[in-house]
Amino acid sequence: MTASTDEELYRRYRRGDSAAFEQLYSRYRQPLYLFLLRSTGNEGDAQDLFQDLWDRVIRAGGNFDGGSVRAWLFRIARNLRIDLYRRRRLRPVTPGLEPDWSPDHGPGPQQRSEADDCVELMKREIGRLPPDQRDSFLLKEESGLSLAIIAELSGVGRETVKSRLRYALQRLRAALEECL
Repeated sequence: MTASTDEELYRRYRRGDSAAFEQLYSRYRQPLYLFLLRSTGNEGDAQDLFQDLWDRVIRAGGNFDGGSVRAWLFRIARNLRIDLYRRRRLRPVTPGLEPDWSPDHGPGPQQRSEADDCVELMKREIGRLPPDQRDSFLLKEESGLSLAIIAELSGVGRETVKSRLRYALQRLRAALEECL
């Protein structure tokens, strides 16, 4: 049996199939939460926004435009984050709380320590990226969204997204040179 597409799962869920919702939730639980955590830098905010996101999906009714469910979910997540900042009159801050990205391999303590240092450095450097570059980077690398979808979500052109990604990668490569 082939796996159902996100769009099929969403249609089945809207017709009352709770198992389809559970599958959709299972597919996107981690990527959406990580996006919110890394873009807010606050575990409590990420959890609240994550809950709000799924509440909106449940209450969405006919609000889904029929495009990509993946893009729709990340659009909701990004918009909720933006709304949070607007309510608080905040600018995005450098994320401080991150899940453990530590590699799980068996070399000795020296290599594990160096790898852990590089992971921590990478998390810090992602957090230091300008907000537009950080969003583009996280949406592309973690969420796997296309440049066109990221451009649509961000309200900018595809070339602007490419530039943001290029600048983000240049900054990360320069900061992580000793780890590469």
